[in-house]
Amino acid sequence: MHIMLIQAPCVVSLTWTMTDAQNRPLDTLDEPTEFFVGGHDLLASVEEAIAGRAAGFETRIQIEPEQAFGEYQPERVCFEPRALFPAQLEPGMVFEGLPTGATTPGMPADALYVVTEVYPEHVVLDANHPLAGVAIRLAIKVEAVREATEDEIEAGSVGRAALSVLATAAPPKRLQ
Repeated sequence: MHIMLIQAPCVVSLTWTMTDAQNRPLDTLDEPTEFFVGGHDLLASVEEAIAGRAAGFETRIQIEPEQAFGEYQPERVCFEPRALFPAQLEPGMVFEGLPTGATTPGMPADALYVVTEVYPEHVVLDANHPLAGVAIRLAIKVEAVREATEDEIEAGSVGRAALSVLATAAPPKRLQ
């Protein structure tokens, strides 16, 4: 029987436990989940840690913020008038881009903005990734390795929304 080793392009099924540097839980992938190796599905440091290995391999790695989701950037936080938002608004909600009529110049148009605080007159929005500035520890297990399909190779992905914070991390509440 041929044992397939992890090398791009291929698809791996992983399980993991993710914590911050203080070992506070951030994310757990209990069910084996497929990721494309050599594309957009995994951070480079995760791919490097499992490269050349086979199903059954387990490892622990720490990823510094600059290799994960970047340093926290205070300039990516802004205040916008409360009147620009829907009546139902609470911290944790996410908007793609700023609302029409936004008053803060120079903010990225395509960013995801997380509502961090709601006041009577204004709303605080944060365009930083929820894990910006956080060092991540991962305990990873490779459950399976398979060849990638032509479609997966072309897309550079297994072609579904990331199930975890390790890819693009869409926060749970998303509004247009």
